[in-house]
Amino acid sequence: MNPPADPPASILDLIGDTPAIPLRRVTEGVPYRVLVKLEFLNPGGSVKDRIGTSMIDEAERVGLLRPGGTIVEATSGNTGVGLALVAAVRGYRCVFVLPDKMSSEKIRLLRAYGARVVVTPSQLPPEHPMSHYSVARRLAREIPGAYYPNQYENEGNALAHYRTTGPEIDRHGGEDLTAVVATVGTGGTLSGIGRYFKEHRPSVRIVAVDPAGSILGTYFRTKEVAKVAPYLVEGIGEDMIPKSIHFQYIDEFVEVNDAESFAMARRLAREEGLFVGGSSGSAVAGALRWLSTRPVPAGSTIVIVLPDSGDRYLSKFYSDEWMREKGFLDPGATARSLLSRKGGLPALVAAEPTTRVRDALALLRRHGFSQMPILSSGANLGSVQEEEILRRMLEDETVVERTVASVLRPPFPEVGADTPVASVLHRLKEERALLVREPATGTPIGLLTRYDLLGFLSEEGASHAI
Repeated sequence: MNPPADPPASILDLIGDTPAIPLRRVTEGVPYRVLVKLEFLNPGGSVKDRIGTSMIDEAERVGLLRPGGTIVEATSGNTGVGLALVAAVRGYRCVFVLPDKMSSEKIRLLRAYGARVVVTPSQLPPEHPMSHYSVARRLAREIPGAYYPNQYENEGNALAHYRTTGPEIDRHGGEDLTAVVATVGTGGTLSGIGRYFKEHRPSVRIVAVDPAGSILGTYFRTKEVAKVAPYLVEGIGEDMIPKSIHFQYIDEFVEVNDAESFAMARRLAREEGLFVGGSSGSAVAGALRWLSTRPVPAGSTIVIVLPDSGDRYLSKFYSDEWMREKGFLDPGATARSLLSRKGGLPALVAAEPTTRVRDALALLRRHGFSQMPILSSGANLGSVQEEEILRRMLEDETVVERTVASVLRPPFPEVGADTPVASVLHRLKEERALLVREPATGTPIGLLTRYDLLGFLSEEGASHAI
């Protein structure tokens, strides 16, 4: 009989080397091999276990954290758990600062590890003295022997994924690996994975999924810091640009809204047996949208990172009552309903990037529209707006003979056709228009504007559907 293998030295030795399995039911009809990497099988239940050890190892090495010290961190919960694991094994105290939109399960989980938890208001700018970022920094200054890892700036964040997650995904995907898809918050996960593949297999596409309302995707496309809008999915997206995100290692961004994220997470539990968090729903919904709009080679393998477990969200999107309260289970009007009320007008008028400005302007006037998307094989490349065309014509009348690329504006944000009207209303407070896609196929099916919404709300009884 072989001698018994040496057991792991501690729970920390079980972090990483998570498996990847194929999706089957939610990807039915998708002609690619879609693997999901189960980061919720880390001992602390999330991908953030990896950076907990990475950041603390480095702090110990350089003397920033000494025996008996206190770890202070601003977190949405999962990084706190990863740090709490290290603290429990190595004898540190913990203080974690969370925004109040985070689930009660996360707060209880951190306290179960012996951490002190401080809760701050969610809708505060990062520089506000009561934001969770500012409070964590202040506590780190005030508590003797405290160390503030600051995952938003710590290079150990991305480095952990460069050293471990990236190579693991490379092994999962094999020679047919075409893309890696993951959500972004601090950006460490995808920056580390992206750096690995840019150095070792640069043909692999690195696709980031960002929640609607976050500023990261807009910044990636325009290099402008947009105004943040509220969203409910936890642990991803940002209201600032963290130093831990390295956009040069990311190829594309896909935006997914709350309704799509929560619906997909619930499907993953019920149809695939994967009890995951809302950000995992975002990742899969975003990956399927990306696949539906990109010329991906036949036989390709895609790997999607599923960040955390669903046990942190039982009181939230796994609760029918919570979903109904937030309007996600409302059986009433949806984006699809609004499109059906356009009367004789087409639901979608769009041009291709090769369309001449003169022809685009004629198309707008023919239907009485002032704006439209520019699409190519379903990809949302940008938009044209009548006022911008006219402004450019006043500067140079020959612009009408050029292609619409010369007057292109940023693409309209997107929503799924089954998004509740309440969510559409919220989005249209900030956006000029929304491109609507069929969730199952990713096909663009219409454009919704504030005018469409006003027409709906003016009808008798329409307000009761919101």
